[in-house]
Amino acid sequence: MRMSDIIEEFIKDLFDEENEAIEIQRNELAEHFNCVPSQINYVISTRFKPSQGYYVESRRGGGGHITIKKVNNTKKDYIMHIINNIDQILTANEVDILISDFLSYNIIDKKEARLLKVATSDNVLRLPKDTKDKVRARIFKNMLLNIE
Repeated sequence: MRMSDIIEEFIKDLFDEENEAIEIQRNELAEHFNCVPSQINYVISTRFKPSQGYYVESRRGGGGHITIKKVNNTKKDYIMHIINNIDQILTANEVDILISDFLSYNIIDKKEARLLKVATSDNVLRLPKDTKDKVRARIFKNMLLNIE
């Protein structure tokens, strides 16, 4: 596992079923993982976005206090939240992160994950980069609308 993946898993493990928000200190977390605080910023900005079901409030000073809130509604509400927060473009990496989150929250099963992944893969979308990410976003959103 890469350091970013390890930090992401650690932060996700801080959430429990009754705790929909956590507070962390950027510097303390960086010290725990023996990395620079910017590594923590990177993980939070790429893995805890509204499109992935999280709201992040960050405060500067005093070690960089960060509050992460998890959007935790019904499966349908969660999917609609994700759809509404996906931009008009979506990269293959962002799809991978979303699918991983869906699996960990039991929003989709492994078969649905494979279908989402294959339908939005670069192998299928043989288009110029700017067009590919737009088409990928539309396909992904439409497929999510049909998950029950």
